[in-house]
Amino acid sequence: MVFRIALTGLLIAGLLAGRAAHAAAPCRTSGSYDAWLAAFEREALSLGITQRAISAAAPSLTYDQRIVNIDRGQRVFTQTFLEFSDRMAAAYRIQTGGAKIKTYAPVFARIDQQYGVPAPVIVAFWALESDFGANMGNYHALSAIASLAYDCRRSDRFRSQLFDALRLIQRGDLRPDEMIGSWAGELGQTQMMPSEYYQYAIDYNRDGKRDLIHDVPDMLASTGNYLQGIGWRRGEPWLTEVRVPEKLPWDQADLAIQHPRSKWAAWGVTLADGRPLPGDNLPASLLLPMGRFGPAFLAYQNFQVYLQWNNSLVYSTTAAYLATRIAGAPALHAGTPPAALPFNDVKEMQGLLVRAGHDVGNVDGFMGLKTRQAVKAMQVKYGLPADSYPTAELLERMRAGR
Repeated sequence: MVFRIALTGLLIAGLLAGRAAHAAAPCRTSGSYDAWLAAFEREALSLGITQRAISAAAPSLTYDQRIVNIDRGQRVFTQTFLEFSDRMAAAYRIQTGGAKIKTYAPVFARIDQQYGVPAPVIVAFWALESDFGANMGNYHALSAIASLAYDCRRSDRFRSQLFDALRLIQRGDLRPDEMIGSWAGELGQTQMMPSEYYQYAIDYNRDGKRDLIHDVPDMLASTGNYLQGIGWRRGEPWLTEVRVPEKLPWDQADLAIQHPRSKWAAWGVTLADGRPLPGDNLPASLLLPMGRFGPAFLAYQNFQVYLQWNNSLVYSTTAAYLATRIAGAPALHAGTPPAALPFNDVKEMQGLLVRAGHDVGNVDGFMGLKTRQAVKAMQVKYGLPADSYPTAELLERMRAGR
């Protein structure tokens, strides 16, 4: 479930290794897939990838239109946080996660010491990404990545992934026939893209191979190494459920805004069970994934790592919440959030926001962080509580222009 990109055009042929590329990469508008692949293989050679690795991968580098169709039709995160977390942070994942921590206790102890990432955090990703290794996908990763590299929607991103997939073969980490994963080319039990695999994979059991598909210690340690590499802070929390008062400066509920916990406490925010927040200076943001009437969390700097892993707020909040549950936190208080806007209404609201001069990213029906920021600005304009959550009331105001 990786999820992070630009349209592409033409690249000057004969790009040399190490030279900065300012032109966009060629994609399907430039010619046939076979011609594109031949040029790609020549460029791979120029970048130091061996002919042996390219030849080993060649039978798998086929174009698959199904992959492109899937990429253009994703809609999983039109679900609300409560819908998604209720399904994905299920009781069996919490129970199995706790059992896995016990089974691999010595490995997790070493990982915590080396990388500072707690076991529940790693195990929650393990649960969500592959159901503890039970479902790593059944797509040929090389074909999937090559198809997406040839397609123009995200060509630059997947070209770099394809180079690193070849480097994994060259380094001896995986054979092409072992590279079975998700439709987007993610590999292993925590679903790393080839570039993440290449940079962060560790031979933790020292058997001479970095194997994130079959080898659990390698996979767990590599996941910890990756999380540390993208900013995890040792000894700091990631997410705490809280209770918010009826009156609050709602415009401060924003992941881009941090206040010390003592400030949130002064505004009447408490722990979920009503006990007071620690009156310290640890910075935290107030996260209201479904508005002021739904669940509420304090999100710390480590929560930004979740957004690095997956920039969907629904997924990231679910992964962080599941980690707290595996660590022993009680189930969340769902509250009484308003009904979610239908997909087409969200898309309409995005169009109205763009017309009003706001940047929502893409007008695609997905409630991303940019759309939430624009919703907040419009709520401020109309004198509504600025909790960044789109409602039917806001949409009606925007339709009427008042």
